[in-house]
Amino acid sequence: MLRARVLRVNSVLWHDVDARLRPFIARRVDRQDVDDVLQNVFLKMQRGLTSLRDEERLTPWLFQIARNAIADNLRARQRHPVAEPVDPPAPVVEETPTQEHLLAACIAVFVARLPSPYREAVTLVELEGLTIKEAAEMSNISLPGMKSRVQRGRAQLRIAFDACCQIALDVRGKVVEVTPRPTDCGCASSRTASRRSESSR
Repeated sequence: MLRARVLRVNSVLWHDVDARLRPFIARRVDRQDVDDVLQNVFLKMQRGLTSLRDEERLTPWLFQIARNAIADNLRARQRHPVAEPVDPPAPVVEETPTQEHLLAACIAVFVARLPSPYREAVTLVELEGLTIKEAAEMSNISLPGMKSRVQRGRAQLRIAFDACCQIALDVRGKVVEVTPRPTDCGCASSRTASRRSESSR
């Protein structure tokens, strides 16, 4: 009887962990590794549950275990890469960074300058790819609270971009031109423009 009850509890826990974390893990590891990472998370969760004193921290704690398990998986992949057919090396072509690549390089600079709550929210949603719901659960705040932080963080990023560069979009919203403003905002686009200006002298 006791064994059957334990098995039922473990089954409920497993389905709950699977439902919460499978989409999060599946976006970050190879498809064939998802089940292994989930199993690793579940085992670590079972071993550590007795030391978790605050039940409200359960979800952030689970996501932290998942992030650690994902990191372990990626490190193992790097130590034991899967052999693939080796193609002849392609000729090296020096590419000029696209406008979108320059903007992408600026994002990390501007995000790092945001106030802490907005920086953490934007990092989770925009850089790490979490949904707002996942980010709220990981940060142990309400869904409206996380939405507000992300929206305010995005608004401050727009202000930072506008102060740094003039950005032209086409009708589909694709970046077609980035013109750095005279001030050096410290991002990649302003540095690239500065180098181009110096080389043209």
